[in-house]
Amino acid sequence: MAETRIERDSMGEMTVPAKAYYGAQTARAVENFPISGLRFARSFIAALGTIKAACARVNADLGLLDRRLADAIIRAAGEVTEGTLDGEFVLDVFQTGSGTSTNMNANEVIANRTVELLGGKRGDKALVHPNDHVNMGQSTNDVFPTAIHVAAYGEIEHRLLPALVGLAEAFEERATAFADVVKSGRTHLQDAVPMTLGQEFGGYASVVRHGIARVRATLPHLAELPIGGTALGTGINAPEGFGERVAADLVRTTGLPFVAAPNRFEAMQNRDAAVETSGALRTLAVGLMKIANDLRLLTSGSRTGLNEIELPATQPGSSIMPGKVNPVIAEAVNQVAALVIGHDATIAIAGMNGNLDLNVMMPVIAHALLESIAITANAAEVFTTKCVRGIRANVERCRQFAEMTGQLVTAIAPIVGYDRAAELYKKAVARDVPIRQILEDEQVLPREEIARVLDLHQLARGGRAGSR
Repeated sequence: MAETRIERDSMGEMTVPAKAYYGAQTARAVENFPISGLRFARSFIAALGTIKAACARVNADLGLLDRRLADAIIRAAGEVTEGTLDGEFVLDVFQTGSGTSTNMNANEVIANRTVELLGGKRGDKALVHPNDHVNMGQSTNDVFPTAIHVAAYGEIEHRLLPALVGLAEAFEERATAFADVVKSGRTHLQDAVPMTLGQEFGGYASVVRHGIARVRATLPHLAELPIGGTALGTGINAPEGFGERVAADLVRTTGLPFVAAPNRFEAMQNRDAAVETSGALRTLAVGLMKIANDLRLLTSGSRTGLNEIELPATQPGSSIMPGKVNPVIAEAVNQVAALVIGHDATIAIAGMNGNLDLNVMMPVIAHALLESIAITANAAEVFTTKCVRGIRANVERCRQFAEMTGQLVTAIAPIVGYDRAAELYKKAVARDVPIRQILEDEQVLPREEIARVLDLHQLARGGRAGSR
C-alpha cells in the first residue's frame, strides 16, 4: 500500500499521508505553521464536532442535504466529538487568524471519514466534499467563534464551577472548624488586633464565592452564538433561520442554553465575551494567589516563622535538606494564577484585533481561554483535596500571638485615650511583654476589668470596650 496519496484544493495538489483523514488544506497548513507545537484543547475539537453534526442535522431537516449523507456526516462528526479522531487534528495553534485552517482540518477529517463510512475511498470529493457538504451553510468566521463559546461554556459549567464550589466549601468547613481559634491579625505585615483563624478562612471562602459569581455572570454572553452569520454576519449562503435552528440543536445535544446571537455582526466583529470571561478568570486568579501566599506565610517556619497552621505534607521538600517539607500545592496554585493572568493579557490584546468585520486572532484566544479554564479548574481541585481540607491549626501558637500583639491596647484606647494607649504600647514593646502585664503593673484598670476588656474572643467579635 502506498504511504501517501494526492489530494487537491483550490491552490493545487498536496501530498498527504495515505492513512490520514485530513486533506490538502490541512497538509498545506502543516507546512505553513510549524511554530509552537501547541494544539487546540480537547474541548475545542469536541465543540467543532458537535457544531458540524448540528449543522448537518439542520441541513438535512431543511432538505438541503441528502439524509443518508447527513447521517454519515453526523456519525463522523460524533467521532470527532468523542475524541476518536484526535490524532487527525495536527495543526498548530498559531495559524491564520480566523482559524480557517482548523475549520478545514475538521471539514476534511469529517468528509473523508464520511466517505469511508459510505464505502468510498478517502479523497473522493465527488462523494463527500469538505466545503460543499460538511461546511454547508457555514463559514470559518462563524463556526470558529461558535466553537470557542460552546467549548468555554461547557468547560465552565461542567468543570470549573464545580471545582470552585468544592474549594469554597472546603474553606467554609475549615472556617467553622477554626471559629474559636484566636490569633493576632496583621496589617502591613505588622501586629494588629485579635481575630479568629475562622474569620480569616471565612474571608478566603468569600473570595472564591465572589469568583464563582463573576464567572457565572459571563455565561449569558458566552451563550450567544454567531453561527448563521457565515462570512461576516449577513448569513450569505445560509438558509433563513439556520443559526437559530443550529443553536436549538446544540441546546438539545449539550443541555446548555445557547441562543443565536441577536446581532451577528457584533458577534463576529468582537470577541468581547471571551475577553470578559478571561477577565473574570484573571480576577479569580488574583484572589487565589493572595490566598495561596497567605497560607504560605501562615505555615512558615516551622520553628522560625509564623507556624500558625500546618498544611498537609505531600512530598519531600528538598534534595539536600533532610526532612524539609514545603507548601508545594500553594506554590503550584500561584504558578497557575500567574499563567492565567498572562493569558488574560494575551486575550485582551487579541480581542482588540477585530479590524472592521472580523477578529483575526481567534486561534490564540481559543487556546488561552480554554487553557485558563482548564488549569484553574484543575488547580482548584488539587488545592481542595491536597491542601485546604487537611489544614490544621496550631491553636496554642495562635493564642500566644494573640496575647503578645501590642495592638490589644486598641481596646483600651476608648477608655484611656489614644495618646495614653500609645505610651502603654511602647512600654510593652520595649519590655517585650504582653500589654496585659503593663496594664496590671501600672494599675491602669482593676485586674478584673483588664480581663474583661482584653477578652480575646470578645475582641475578635468587634465592638467598643466601654459598651460591653
